[in-house]
Amino acid sequence: MTIARLILAIVSTALEEVAIWVVWRWGLPQLGIDVPFYILVVVMVGWVVWSAVFFVFVTGTLKRQRIIGLPTMIGCRGKVTEPLTPEGMVTIRSELWQAESIECDMDKGEKVIVVGEDGLKLVVRKNADRKIE
Repeated sequence: MTIARLILAIVSTALEEVAIWVVWRWGLPQLGIDVPFYILVVVMVGWVVWSAVFFVFVTGTLKRQRIIGLPTMIGCRGKVTEPLTPEGMVTIRSELWQAESIECDMDKGEKVIVVGEDGLKLVVRKNADRKIE
């Protein structure tokens, strides 16, 4: 898929470069605008650089693994933000989640690991005996 996107990007950038040249060669003179050749070169090189940076950025974004749904949370680690008695709030992947402890009550700052889900609530257990500061 990346090879096809690369070929499409090269072809589309080449067509854009041709369009820039056509506008410089015939469009601007029709309007009485005279742009020096070195400005055309700078614009075309800038456009190629912009296209390459954009391609690399988009390719990296498309390759990133998508995180979808609560089942992907199982095994994630986090910490308690509101005491679990047995329900409270935890922070996992920098997100605040409602959670329920299956073992015991937990204080703020304790490490937890997600072991399941119950509707939109995470089911967690203690991950370690020490607090995160």
